[in-house]
Amino acid sequence: MSKRLETLRRVLSQHGQAHLLAFADRLDARALGALLDELDAIDFDALDALIDRYVRHDTPVTVPDDLEPAPYYPHDPAGTYNAASYAARGAEIIRAGKVAAFTVAGGQGTRLGWNGPKGTFPATVVTGKPLFRVFAEQIAAAGKTYGVTIPWYIMTSPANDADTRRFFEDNNCFGLSRRNIFMFPQGTMPSIDAATGRLLLAAPGALALNPDGHGGALRALRASGALADMGARGIEHISYFQVDNPLVRIVDPLFIGLHVGAPDSSGEMSSKMVAKAGPDEKVGVFARVDGRTAVIEYSDLPPALAAARNPDGRLTFNAGSIAIHLIGVDFVERMTSDLTLPFHRALKKVPYVDERGELVEPAAANAVKLEMFIFDAIPFASSSIVYETGRVEEFAPIKNASGTDSVATSHQLQSDRAANWLESAGVTVARTADGRAAAKIEISPLTALAPADLRVADLPERIDAGAEVLL
Repeated sequence: MSKRLETLRRVLSQHGQAHLLAFADRLDARALGALLDELDAIDFDALDALIDRYVRHDTPVTVPDDLEPAPYYPHDPAGTYNAASYAARGAEIIRAGKVAAFTVAGGQGTRLGWNGPKGTFPATVVTGKPLFRVFAEQIAAAGKTYGVTIPWYIMTSPANDADTRRFFEDNNCFGLSRRNIFMFPQGTMPSIDAATGRLLLAAPGALALNPDGHGGALRALRASGALADMGARGIEHISYFQVDNPLVRIVDPLFIGLHVGAPDSSGEMSSKMVAKAGPDEKVGVFARVDGRTAVIEYSDLPPALAAARNPDGRLTFNAGSIAIHLIGVDFVERMTSDLTLPFHRALKKVPYVDERGELVEPAAANAVKLEMFIFDAIPFASSSIVYETGRVEEFAPIKNASGTDSVATSHQLQSDRAANWLESAGVTVARTADGRAAAKIEISPLTALAPADLRVADLPERIDAGAEVLL
């Protein structure tokens, strides 16, 4: 231990981080060993370069002058492509057992006032099923529909991994086989003092760490063994989605068919979009940069471009990113063997231990957190396509306790979609003056994965205003 300690002291001194061992003499052997393990895992040469780029210089993001909106496959093909043919192709791939579900579930429910992983939050309109159950029922129903096992990979965070595993155990994995669920925590990055570039300690024997972002999912897939597990199962395509969206269609044959078979798709990484609600909506937009598809963050898109409109009145940069992707397994192998995603800088308040060993709760943002974003992988694909889905069909995120993207807005969208499906099956549904569903309606994925599935269900003739209906 003493030899290891001295070796690390020399390394840290060379990189201006000697303070990280200032309290080593206070730690017992176990705590000291844990701290040394954390420090050994850091490539300090690479970290120095990151600190110089993102902390000391903070180069602002620039948008190319020749930025163009990305083309996309419209939700309503209207003769532009053969949707039935692509959906049939996608169904073949699903039946062949080549598709896996992948949920990024590292978030906590803090912003929702929920004490636990966000995936445990009660999300549905009538029964309050947790998000994880909604996804589990979708996966089970799709497996039954296509006569195949669909494995489910779930990326947690170090902060919620144990709680997530316990939740699944307590709920008997929602009826799914435990052998087909693969959980792993995402990676972390050290939090960096914004003024000095020094790493922060969360305790005398522990670094202040932050998750490395949803872009870290790619390297976490490899590091955890999940990628190898996919290879052993014959999985070729990963259906990627984030945990806060109860309306996501996890197994979408049309999207899969386009991803694999569209003439302008390499099958490496494809994305779903919705038409932006307005120029100020806080979603990234799909664009073309140097001939490649990319996502431009809403905060980086110049206001003039965000507000620009076509002659028909639609936003020029209309394709809003909703964090739903199909990713080829071979593409992940390539991305994690010889390529690295860029980091993004976020200035945040991070508690830290001062030189006396006392915990400080900063009053203002004091630290730089470095994160990777999954959409930054898109330009690395040789050809990446975008497919439009309906907002009511597939985008009802639960991010906030109130206001935009809240429980209330998600519940309304869930009821709106259910109402649309029921009306397509001949049910009369009460509507408000502005056309929204006037009842609370919940359709379990075990009842229907798509409107056509309702044709064989036992349905009411009408649903009145104020009713609560569970199907």
